[in-house]
Amino acid sequence: MVTKPYYFYVLLCADQTLYGGFTDDLERRLATHNAGKGAKYTRPRSRRPLKMIYHETFSNKSAALKAEYAFKHQPRAAKLKFLAAHDVKI
Repeated sequence: MVTKPYYFYVLLCADQTLYGGFTDDLERRLATHNAGKGAKYTRPRSRRPLKMIYHETFSNKSAALKAEYAFKHQPRAAKLKFLAAHDVKI
């Protein structure tokens, strides 16, 4: 049985803030966010356009959700440190 992959992703907003989320379709989710129909945080025009700067693949939804939760519950400095450790430059 082939399992569907799930992703934890990080978006860089136009206002230079960071947004973390999870999905099973990266391209569709980014398009939804950029259309202003994604999460409440990314809806304001001042936050768009959004750029996907990082994603990680998981074999199950639970693991992707845990990664999202861990990222979201950190201060910005820790989020930047996480991204730098994964070779993401902002």
